[in-house]
Order: sequence, then structure tokens, then C-alpha cells
Amino acid sequence: MKQQHYHFIGIGGIGMGALASLLLDKGCRVSGSDLRENYVTAQLKEKGAQVFVGHKAENVEGADYIIFSSAVKDDNPEMQEAKKRNIPIIRRAELLAGLMKDYTEITIAGAHGKTTTTSMVANLLQVAAFDPTIAVGGIVNQTKKNAQLGKSKYFVAEVDESDGSFLNFSPDFSIITNIDFEHADYYKDLAEITATYEKFILKTKPHGVLIGCGEDPRLLALLQKNKKKFMTYGFSKDCDVFAQNVLLGAFVCRYECYFKNKKLGEIVLNVPGEHNVLNSLACVCLGLSLDIPFDTIKESLRQFKGVQRRLELIGELDGVRVMDDYGHHPTEIVATLKAASRFGQKRLVVAFQPHRYSRVQALFKEFSECFALADYLIITDIYAASEKPIDGVHSEILVENVRQKTKKEVLYLKKDDILKHLLEIVRQGDCILTLGAGDITQISKQLVQALKEKPVGV
Repeated sequence: MKQQHYHFIGIGGIGMGALASLLLDKGCRVSGSDLRENYVTAQLKEKGAQVFVGHKAENVEGADYIIFSSAVKDDNPEMQEAKKRNIPIIRRAELLAGLMKDYTEITIAGAHGKTTTTSMVANLLQVAAFDPTIAVGGIVNQTKKNAQLGKSKYFVAEVDESDGSFLNFSPDFSIITNIDFEHADYYKDLAEITATYEKFILKTKPHGVLIGCGEDPRLLALLQKNKKKFMTYGFSKDCDVFAQNVLLGAFVCRYECYFKNKKLGEIVLNVPGEHNVLNSLACVCLGLSLDIPFDTIKESLRQFKGVQRRLELIGELDGVRVMDDYGHHPTEIVATLKAASRFGQKRLVVAFQPHRYSRVQALFKEFSECFALADYLIITDIYAASEKPIDGVHSEILVENVRQKTKKEVLYLKKDDILKHLLEIVRQGDCILTLGAGDITQISKQLVQALKEKPVGV
């Protein structure tokens, strides 16, 4: 039988890379293109993928299938060439749904926290010896991977609401972390997003189990409205699984875990923040649904080391802590700064790169108000993420609005000027946090390197 050849347009994307990795493990031939090489493409090349830098028509030569995500536009030369050659063109989510259909499907959806929750669930099933197949939208710190081909019937995957593509799935177990107004380039308002989540809930198999955050009133209302079996988690005793006596430390959280008002025991997390307590409770719900012993659930959560770019410690030198986070939505920023504010530093210095003009425009008021816990804030230009600029939407006007909401230092800088400025103002006891879904992450690594060469003043 001929070896199937899959070509990925945008193979360096985290979700695309996970699928490419799984296909390689299944013995398929994989090629792909991207504008530049990165950690994902390096891993795929090691596994045998052919990676092209740049999008060119000739890159699709020999492909049986073309895989693309919503980030790829119709005028892409590889898309156009595939249409000319009548090569089947498949959306990323459709491929993932096809790969999952013969498995017990465990999906994790939600506006915020789904990558970490997916990683926690994947780790739980590994510790419990379930040997799952995994596809995550981030690099898991323990494995340095975001995909794994397992030998069991279980498949754990993060599914994406950004373009409605999660409606391709019919999960057996469905975790939904929350509903929020996001992806303003695709949805017109919160009502449309909520209606799409309602459709997704109905896609859960008849015998399936829905797991949702009971702290989210929109999600709770949808769960109560449908006739499918569901579990809730949160801090309220009204939830099926809930946390009490929560202790939030710098990099450790502890809480007592209850199920139906019965205390199961204490859980220790080695990742920070109240939001991670909620993520872990979702994992507890799934573990109980799969009859995994609580001691195994507890141990898997204790072992969990987080995901890259989720309050990730990049380095600590001369009393300066440098961290990096993917947060790019006001809700995520508030949660991240809340967790970072417990690190015990003298100042929390934040360098933020807004992501997408449409998001800044739609959530302008929220962005103006979400940085209250930063002591010193730098905002740089908007990372376009393939969008065209929108008139009147730019970082300078956002800076002016943030200044009106706080008495702390707020300034606009070009991205290329941030590193130099940070080195001028950094003090011992600072926590420097780079924040955003674009390429701001590079600055955290450059800063750590620069601090190795230059002593910090008190």
C-alpha cells in the first residue's frame, strides 16, 4: 500500500505541528511549509518531516492531502496550486476529528485554560497507565512535546472554538473551561459565541459526560438547559467537585478537594494561580468519571510541571525574575497578573504585546482596565497575526486609556526598544513579565542573556 503523503501549510503552528507529529508516528509521509523555522519545525524535521521555509506552489508536489488552518488564506500559492491539481484540501480540525473517530474521545474546549487543562488531563491518563494519544496546543514542560501516539483507546485533544471548528467533534468526555467574548475576527458578539458553545454541547455523544466550570454562569446555564449528563467544578459547594481552604503560594497551590460534599483529600499543585486550581478541578472530574483512584489523580497533579509560555520562569539572576506568558485576552491577563503578584517581588514590570487589531478593537475597554496589578507597564505595537490594520486601533491610544485608569508608570515602546529600556530600569527584586501571543516571548530570553553579562543595580 502506498504511503500517504500529507502536506501542512503552516506546519510550524502548534496545533498543526501536533497533527503532523501524530501522522509521522503512524508511518505517513509528512511535509509542510511555514514562513520561518521554530521549535515545532525542528522537532518535526528530527522525526523525518520535510519542512520548506516560505510558501511556494512547488512545495505541494507529490502530496495526497493538503492540511490547512483558518490562518491560511485562499490566495496562498500552495492552496491555489492544490486546487489546480485537485488535491484534497482538509481543515486542521477535520483531520483531527478524523484521527479521533475510532477512539474514546476526550476533548477540552473553552476560551481560557484549555491548553493547561488538556496537558493536566494527558498527564493524568499517562500516570494512570491509560497510554493515551495526545494532541495539545502547547509544549508540555514534562515531555517537551505537544503530541504523542498512544496504544490505548483514549485520545485527549484540545479543540478550538476560534473558527467554530470544534463543531467537527462528537466527544465521549467533553471538558469546557469557560465561555468568554473572544475571536472578534470570527464572532460578532458574545451571544453568537454562546450559541456556538450550545451547539458544541449537543455534539457530545448520548452516553457521554460533560464537565464544565460551575463558576461561569453562561456555561452553567447551557449545561442545565441540555439533557445530557454533566458534572460541575469550582469553589462553590453547589459544584459536584469543589475546592475549599485554598492556599495560593508563589509557585505552589494547595487545597482540599471535595466530591458531593465528601472530602477526598488535599491536592498540591506546582503551578501558580487560582485559575490553575480550576483547571485541576476539571482534571479531577474527568479522573472520577473514568474511575481513576483519587490518589492517582492527586499524584498526577503534584507531578504536573506546566506548559511553556504559561507563567513560565525563563531565568532568575541578580535577584531579578524573568517570566513569560501567552496571555492575550483581558480575562487571561487579570488571572496571570493576579498569580504573578504573589511572587513576592518588589515590582511587577510587564511588557505587553497586543494580539490582533480585531481583539483590541472589540475589547478596548477591558484592555484599558486589566493591568491594575502591574507596577510598571510597557505596551508595544499590535501583533497583526495576518490581520490588516484597522483605522483608529493602535497601541498609542491604548496606552493613553490605560494611563487614565492607573497612577503607575505606563509607556509605549517599539518592540526593538524594549530590551534596552528594561536593562536601563531593572532593579533587584523585580519580576519582569513578557506577555502576549505574538513574538514578545523573544525578549524574555534576550533579557536573561543580557542580565548574565550586565550586573543589576539595587
